[in-house]
Amino acid sequence: MPLVSVSGAELAFGHHPLLDGADLVVQDGERIGLIGRNGTGKSSLLKALAGEIALDDGRIQRSDALAITLVEQEPVLPAASTLRESLAIRGRLDAIADERERWRAEARLVEFLHRLGLDEAADPATASGGERKRAALALAFATAPDLLLLDEPTNHLDIDGIEQVEDLLARGPASIVITHDRAFLDRVATRIVELDRGMLRSYPGNFAAYERRKRDELAAEAIVARKFDRYWAQEEAWIRKGVEARRTRDMGRVRRLDQLRADRAARRERIGQVKLALDAGERSGKLVAELERVTQSFGDRVLVRDLTTVVMRGDRIGLIGPNGAGKSTLLKLMLGAIAPDSGKVRLGTKLSVAYFDQLRETLDPERTLADTIAPGADWVETAQGRRHVLTYLGDFLFPPERASAPVRTLSGGERNRLLLARLFALPANLLVLDEPTNDLDIDTLELLEATLQGYDGTLVVVSHDRAFLDNVVTQTLVAEGDGVWREYAGGYTDWIAQRGERTGVAASRSRAAEAAGSARTPAAAARDAGRDAGQGSGGARPRAKLSYKEQRELESLPAEIEALEREQHEITARVCAPDYHRQGADAVRRDRARAEEVEHLLAAKIERWVALEEAVAAAKGGGG
Repeated sequence: MPLVSVSGAELAFGHHPLLDGADLVVQDGERIGLIGRNGTGKSSLLKALAGEIALDDGRIQRSDALAITLVEQEPVLPAASTLRESLAIRGRLDAIADERERWRAEARLVEFLHRLGLDEAADPATASGGERKRAALALAFATAPDLLLLDEPTNHLDIDGIEQVEDLLARGPASIVITHDRAFLDRVATRIVELDRGMLRSYPGNFAAYERRKRDELAAEAIVARKFDRYWAQEEAWIRKGVEARRTRDMGRVRRLDQLRADRAARRERIGQVKLALDAGERSGKLVAELERVTQSFGDRVLVRDLTTVVMRGDRIGLIGPNGAGKSTLLKLMLGAIAPDSGKVRLGTKLSVAYFDQLRETLDPERTLADTIAPGADWVETAQGRRHVLTYLGDFLFPPERASAPVRTLSGGERNRLLLARLFALPANLLVLDEPTNDLDIDTLELLEATLQGYDGTLVVVSHDRAFLDNVVTQTLVAEGDGVWREYAGGYTDWIAQRGERTGVAASRSRAAEAAGSARTPAAAARDAGRDAGQGSGGARPRAKLSYKEQRELESLPAEIEALEREQHEITARVCAPDYHRQGADAVRRDRARAEEVEHLLAAKIERWVALEEAVAAAKGGGG
């Protein structure tokens, strides 16, 4: 039986309905990625599923005793002396009648707080946006609901935090997640559900599979719309032929035309696209910024330690690191906005800087949208030439009637769009973007990527969106702890590969040593240890060859790894099948458990294979 069934859902706030006869079925074990443009009603749908708001019409049927937990986009933490007490109040843990179950729930809460890197004794009143989100997520996972509803869980989280949530969701209950993080959806989602013009459309598989099917669907929809409009235009021309033609009118045809008119009026056009264009203006000097042995601290914390790097004209640099690592500080050092504690910063010539501020501090909440874009004027100078401010705001999906509204009335996504509109209005040959992707829907995000890919100036960007980094930057500066920053070629995925290569050599040597050591008897190990001690630092002792048992194991491992990989592919293909949800809850649970088991087995066998191969290489290198 499904966990939740939604049928004929109707919900409206304002002129356009958010839900317009929408249907949805959620099965046990599913992980649904809910996507759609900002303002289409995704958050309202989650609230309706959680029972926090009522539908205007339609029905929501929940299975008996279904436990649902909703983590909203901006969680509110009740006032309390500690974070743990605040979450206990939020989760109503005191209301649990069974004392042992209440104790277990509190223990699970502490466990998840620690896993998500939070101090249970912290003051909730001083928690940042990211800490509030992680705290609410810790409570949600600790209460172990049957259905988890998450609204933008990746906002304010760094990459490590996002990957932790991905891991927890992959092993957790059924879930519906609103997110614009495409890498997150690719890793977590078993189905994508799109809310588009009031309707819910389902696509099996992850986000990459959705993109392929959506492209085909939109192309087919455009063809149908063109044919409809052509037929409607022909019928309108026919009925306007005049008095002579009226004598021969077919009344059935007139009735069909009336229906065509009604259908066309009811057809909701696809929401418009943001129009972005960047003007790099005058070229900067070849050197943009040079940092020489720069160190910057705040109190006892060193955020940048002895950093030497050069930013050249045309560079596209991504800054990667956990929250609090000093990414925004490093941006300000590069711009000369703050002076380093030690070292030198040299800026290039002819720099024209546009700075996208992470906290949107440069937006005055009391100014109107029009005055924010063009203070005291009706016209904006843009890359396309002189534009009226109302037309220019329309490019960013702000209708004329919103132009006189104050900034404080905007949502998070709308504020980001307004900041982009102001940022792109003037030429800039150095574009600095601090978390530009927060709150942007996927369509706008992809358009921003395409715009930045065609930008001729220099780009420095801070982002936790892995797909965005891969699509935009050509080199990364990564915070590696204790103020150390290291440069890598390529985007996020390239950094991961290069990091793996650097750490893999040391790890392989360590595993090889452990493998060789585990094959020896304690007496032999003691003799080897004594021989090593006698050698001191004068040279390496030749490694022993593999035992017969280890040699047989090494020969069999490739086939075993191949079999596990084949099974992994089969499970993935089965899960992504269009009718997979019909297999039933037991089959879903079995597949999920086996997928996790195969993943662990595969990792262990690959690690063992590498260790044995390294042991063979070490033995050959030592003359064995």
